[in-house]
Amino acid sequence: MIEVKDIHVYIGDSYILQGMSLEIRDGEIVCLLGRNGAGKTTTLRGIIGYNSPARGAVRFDGEDITGRPVYENVRRGIGFVPEDRRVFPDLSVVENLEIARLPPRPGQSAWTRERVFTLFPELKKLANHKGGRLSGGEQQMVSIARALMGNPRILLLDEPCEGLAPLVVERLGEIIRHLKADMPILLTEQNARFALEIAQRGYVIDKGRVRYEGTTDDLSTNEEIQQRYLAV
Repeated sequence: MIEVKDIHVYIGDSYILQGMSLEIRDGEIVCLLGRNGAGKTTTLRGIIGYNSPARGAVRFDGEDITGRPVYENVRRGIGFVPEDRRVFPDLSVVENLEIARLPPRPGQSAWTRERVFTLFPELKKLANHKGGRLSGGEQQMVSIARALMGNPRILLLDEPCEGLAPLVVERLGEIIRHLKADMPILLTEQNARFALEIAQRGYVIDKGRVRYEGTTDDLSTNEEIQQRYLAV
């Protein structure tokens, strides 16, 4: 569904992605692993449109979307959950969700507020609470739920487990597995154990390039890759 072909991304004078390539197919969860500064977040931002590639191409469902603005890519069906969550602190949970509502695509089962609350019963109980008063785990759930209100066809998750308690991480794993039936997912993670448990394929990135790709079973048993690039 998404193909990233040899993209090169600069941020200021820094050469971050140096020929990054990957693909995400329908019906799978793919993880992007690597140490801090390897280029994981920049890869997602390059796909969604925050950091336009200087060279290379990003294709979504066969269409070249390289350099297109973020709002266009969201309307096309790319959902993005940033690492910093970006929950509006002065808006309630319901208002945070409704602000992102987009119509469903033809043949798509719509993500409504009711459907979101079925997936996130925790948020239904907090519907009128302000975003700034939520815990980190609750804010992460709001951020994912808000992306779903845009009725995406694919979901990009940037470090969904960052700074969260183990029980919350376990709950997020359940949610992500559930979403796989509706859309493919590309996620970045420092928590390699979590990512390898829920994904089917993985890419290991270092210094802006893919150093290894394969099934998560392969990654889980490859001690050299883990020690060299994942520090586990």
